Amino acid sequence: MIKMARVGIPRALLYYQYHPMWETFLRELGAEVIVSPETTQITLSEGSSRVVADTCLPVKVFMGHVLSLAGQCDYVFIPAIRSVKRRVYNCSKFLGLPDMTRAVISESPPILDIEVDVNKGRLQLYQSIYKLARHFTRNPLRIRQAAIAAWRAYLDYQRPMCCHGLNTPEAMERISGRPKTKPKTGPNHSLSPQATIAIIGHLYLLYDDLISYRLIRRLLRSDIEVLTPKMLSPEVLQSATVKAVGKAHWTYEDEVVGAGVHYLSQNVDGVIGLTAFGCGPDSMMMEIVRSQARLKNTPFLCLSLDEHQSEAGVITRLEAFLDMISRRSGGDASRAYSSR
Repeated sequence: MIKMARVGIPRALLYYQYHPMWETFLRELGAEVIVSPETTQITLSEGSSRVVADTCLPVKVFMGHVLSLAGQCDYVFIPAIRSVKRRVYNCSKFLGLPDMTRAVISESPPILDIEVDVNKGRLQLYQSIYKLARHFTRNPLRIRQAAIAAWRAYLDYQRPMCCHGLNTPEAMERISGRPKTKPKTGPNHSLSPQATIAIIGHLYLLYDDLISYRLIRRLLRSDIEVLTPKMLSPEVLQSATVKAVGKAHWTYEDEVVGAGVHYLSQNVDGVIGLTAFGCGPDSMMMEIVRSQARLKNTPFLCLSLDEHQSEAGVITRLEAFLDMISRRSGGDASRAYSSR
C-alpha cells in the first residue's frame, strides 16, 4: 500500500459527469488527486497519434490527457462504466476504456479501473468499490465512509445545476469552495437577454473549450441566455425522452434528446446540438431533436465536431444561425455575438 499515493484523473469524457464524486472518494481514502490540465492542441494531437483515425474525437482527447499525466502520478483512474441504469448501457468507448488505454499508451501509470454495471446487482458494485479502495486502505469502515461522502458530493454537485441554473464549471467551482466567476446561466441571469438558446450534447463536448470553440462562453458574453441539459432534473429529462422515443437504450442520451425536446416545448429561440463526428448514438438522438424542432418551427443548428474543423467555419455558422434568430425576433443577437 502506498501512503498518499498520487492518483491522476483525465479531464475528459465522464470527468464532467462524476469528477466531484471521484475526487471525494479518493481523497477520503488518503490519496492525492491530480487532474490533467485543460485540453490544448498538443493534448489532442498527441492523443490522436496513438489511436486509429476512425476513433471518435472524445477518445482522442482522453488519450491525450492520459499522456499528460504520465510521470505525474502513481496511478491513473479510468473506470469502466457499463451501465448506471437498469437495461440501459453505455457507448462501447466507455466499456473498454481501461483496456484501450493499456493497449495504446504503454507509458501510462498503473490504471485503477472499476467496473460499474447496475445490471449485475448491488453486491457486484460493492465488491468493485472495495477492490478499488484496497489500493489505499483495508479498513472497511473507512471505505464505507468514503463511499457515502462521495455520493453526497455527487448530489451536491448536481443540485446547483438543476435547481439554481448553474452550468457544469460553475457547479464544480461551487462545490470546491473556490468560485471564480459569477453565474450567468439560468432563467434569471438577465432581465432582457438577446435570445434564449438551448445547447444540447454530452458534457465532454459542451465544456471542453478546445473542441467546442468556447461556444458557451461566447454566447454568455453576448448576453444570450444559455440553457443546458444539466439544468433539468433527471425526472424531467426522462419524461421528455419517453415522450419522444420511448425507453432510452444508451446512458446519457436522455440528456441530449430529453433536454432538446423539453426546451423546445418551452419555446426557446433556438437549439444548438453538438455531436462528435462519427458517433452513431449522437447522430440518431440529434436527428430526433431536429425533427421536433422542425415541427415547432424553431431554428436548429447541429455542429459535428472533429479535429479537422476550423474555428472560423464554426463561428461563421453560428453567426448565420444567430442572424436568423435575430431576424425572426426583431432583435440584434448576431451583431452582439459578432462584436466579440
